[in-house]
Order: sequence, then C-alpha cells, then structure tokens
Amino acid sequence: MTVPAHALPLGLIAGNGRFPCLVLEAAHAQGRPVTVVAIKDEAEPALVAAAEACGAALHWVSLGQLGKVISVLKAASITEAVMAGQVKHVKIFSDFMPDLTLLSVIRRLTSKSTDSLIAAVAEVMQEKGIGLLDSTAFLSPLLAGSGVLTRRGPDVREEGDLAFGYSQADAVAGLDIGQTIVVKDRAVVAVEAMEGTDETIARAGRLAGAGAVVVKVAKPKQDMRFDVPVVGVPTIAAMRAAGATTLSVDAGKTLLIDGPAAVIAAADEAGIAVVGRQRQAAAAGAEVPS
Repeated sequence: MTVPAHALPLGLIAGNGRFPCLVLEAAHAQGRPVTVVAIKDEAEPALVAAAEACGAALHWVSLGQLGKVISVLKAASITEAVMAGQVKHVKIFSDFMPDLTLLSVIRRLTSKSTDSLIAAVAEVMQEKGIGLLDSTAFLSPLLAGSGVLTRRGPDVREEGDLAFGYSQADAVAGLDIGQTIVVKDRAVVAVEAMEGTDETIARAGRLAGAGAVVVKVAKPKQDMRFDVPVVGVPTIAAMRAAGATTLSVDAGKTLLIDGPAAVIAAADEAGIAVVGRQRQAAAAGAEVPS
C-alpha cells in the first residue's frame, strides 16, 4: 500500500534558533509525522516543548555524530529529511568531533568550506536512502517578497550604496565567506565571516557610524537545502542600534523568520527601509527593485 506524500514520516535535523520549531509545527500541521534529531548545545529548549506538542520523537546527538543521525532516521523509516537552524561555524573548527561516518565524508572533500561539508553530508545521506528537502519547503509564506517591503523606500544615496553593494556581496557569497556586507558611501565597511549577521552589523556601526546599508544575499548557486539566508526582528534591532538605515534581502530566497509582518513592522517603527531584490534584475543591471 502506497503511503500518501502528505503522511510520509519526516526527519528534522535541528540546529539553533526558531527555524527548527517553525518547520516542525508546519510539517505537523500538514499531517507529517516528524522525528527530530537535535544537535546538543545548539538546538534550543523550546524545541523540546514543540516536539511534545506535535507528538514528535526527539533524539539528541552531538555535533559530528552523522552515523547516529542516519541510524535514528533509518529506524523511523524516514526517506525525507529537512535541515533547519544553524550550527555556529566556529564550532566546526573547535568543538568538532567527527564519528567514523563523518570522517569518511571529510576525506571526500576537496575544500573544507561549510557548503562543501554539508553537501557531502547530504550526498552520504542520499546514499543511505534519505533525501534532503529544501529547508524552506514548509515555510514558503515566510520567504521575502520582491520590491520595497516597508513604508519607506531607499533614498538616492541608499540606492547607490545598494547598487554598489550587490556585486560585492554576490562575490563574497560565491566564495562561501559570508552572505552579508555593510556599505556606506560606496565603500564596504564590514564583511560577514563566521561571526554572523548581527555581529557584522554591530562592527560596521562601530567603524562607520550611522547611515550604512546592509546587503544580505543568497549564494549565486544557493542550495536551498541548507544555509539559506535568514533575517528577523533581531536583525532590525541590530541595525537600529548600529544606525544602519536600509536592508536588502534576496526575494524568494531569504526567510523572514519572525514572519514578514513582524519584521516589516519593526523596520517601519525604526524608519529602516527593506527591499527584496530579484536576482535576475540585479544580474542585468544591479538596480534596486521598486
């Protein structure tokens, strides 16, 4: 007997932040039985309550225990899984203790970038019969729209900084360095690396003061199964504290994790302009959507 797609069991590999809880709740609402594999010291306590509310089995693993992740999912007869939530990149280079399964993955790598590592993990999981779905598969209503999203649009100076910043941000993201840059007066003030978006914005505020614009982009060949761009109300708060005045995100590729209404309301209250860039238009002429 064929199981309907909407009733197939789903695996959720959970890192930090609200992202895993949102995926769990959305999948549960669609009738998918969910098994959660949560990474210790990353997944948040709220995930425990969410799993209980959704009737989801919850298993804890240490970072690097890929073999255990696969064993848990296989025992639950899972053939589809979602990765949601980040793992702090610095941990991959400090507290990272790979098991034998993950060691076999690392030996395949020609580059030790985060993207290369996760893509190789996805390949091994597929070999074991577990395919990774797009991490946004259950959260399409949270993806950023296109055009000016706030009451205020960018002014002429901000438009110039955005147009300048797009090619720089795309280049940085293409090198798998980071997804965010901060620009002021057509100069790059700060580039995100392992510290994360909010720390990058704070650093830019210390270096350049008020009036900068923040450009957050998807990678040129963004794999939507993992590491999709995410912004939320805390991003707006970080911008407000740093005096940044405009935020650009990639439409259809960036999650507004607290919900579009909440993020846009916070931006409107702070007088920050938010735009959703269409990548095709940017590639053609790097123009700000209107």
